[in-house]
Amino acid sequence: MKPFVPQTLPLSEVNWEPLIPLIASANRSLAYYDGVLQGVANPQLLLSPMTTQEAVLSSRIEGTQATLGDVLKFEAGEVPIEIERTEDIFEIRNYQIALKAGEEELKSRPFSLNLLKRLHGILLDSVRGRNMARGEFRSFQNWIGAPGTPIEDAEFIPPPPESLLSYLDNWEKYYHMGRPDTLVQLAVIHAQFEIIHPFGDGNGRLGRMLIPLFLFEKGILSRPLFYLSAYLEANRENYIRRLRLLGHQEGAWNDWIAFFLTAIVEQAKVNSEKARAMIDLYGDLKRRLLDLTHSQFAVPLLDLMFVRPIFQTSYFKGRPEMPSYPMIANLLNRLKTAGLLHVVREGSGRRPQVLALSELINLCEGRTVI
Repeated sequence: MKPFVPQTLPLSEVNWEPLIPLIASANRSLAYYDGVLQGVANPQLLLSPMTTQEAVLSSRIEGTQATLGDVLKFEAGEVPIEIERTEDIFEIRNYQIALKAGEEELKSRPFSLNLLKRLHGILLDSVRGRNMARGEFRSFQNWIGAPGTPIEDAEFIPPPPESLLSYLDNWEKYYHMGRPDTLVQLAVIHAQFEIIHPFGDGNGRLGRMLIPLFLFEKGILSRPLFYLSAYLEANRENYIRRLRLLGHQEGAWNDWIAFFLTAIVEQAKVNSEKARAMIDLYGDLKRRLLDLTHSQFAVPLLDLMFVRPIFQTSYFKGRPEMPSYPMIANLLNRLKTAGLLHVVREGSGRRPQVLALSELINLCEGRTVI
């Protein structure tokens, strides 16, 4: 197998007519989802668990095993026994940090290859792949295959390093072009990035991270809170197969674009339902907390629990929006007694108790885990 030669963008062979119904459906679905986001006073706070779950799922496609619960427990001071699981969690946390950094930069300046390298540097900071030219485009030939597979038996060989910058320059220019449909443009951007595979490691996660960042920069979403990893993981074989066919089979680009638009439609429905369910849960919990505590601190307490659904009791101590620690302990005890909080770990000596807002975690996972 020889290194892949990417097509110059924009593509000339897209057959638009059969894509029109999917384009319309995908744009409607995203508009509806963004309407849900705009109806939330603070979506970054309220939908924080969805962001964490996206980082988990995007990393899982690359082979990590850590769950949402593992990440939340780690943030609460519960370190996994397995070293590999801890490494997975660091990768997931880096994904969250990089996504936030991308959002902040796009508020003041357009996307650039320098930002791409910065996000890659964050993504691979102190984790597996950190020695693979972190934050820099590769200067070596990479390939994709089963672990230990020699290049002769590779499933896919990206372009050689000496041609990388010319392909990236074309890709970046296309990113900023005005195109007939922005979502079709995004489908091509994502696929071409994976074809170019510009980094030694982390290309899959970074390519998926570009999806919400692109939608945010183009003004399609008010916040970069749209994620495709759940759909792509559920359809992983089809996802990879369609990418591999690009450039090798007639009509492959149309098939890929149709797959990508379908992913947007399906995932937008799921994300909208989950976001609405989380909004409803927040409203229900707010009412129940106020009824149970009759406290002015009930809502700030709930807000902090949505940001960190598994927490040590000391998590609230010293925060300006919180009362004295004895009063916090009293509020938490009431919520435990009422069954709103689940004990993950009992306190012992200097080790504080760890509690979980189980209804929120189970909603995010789509099943009962706590």
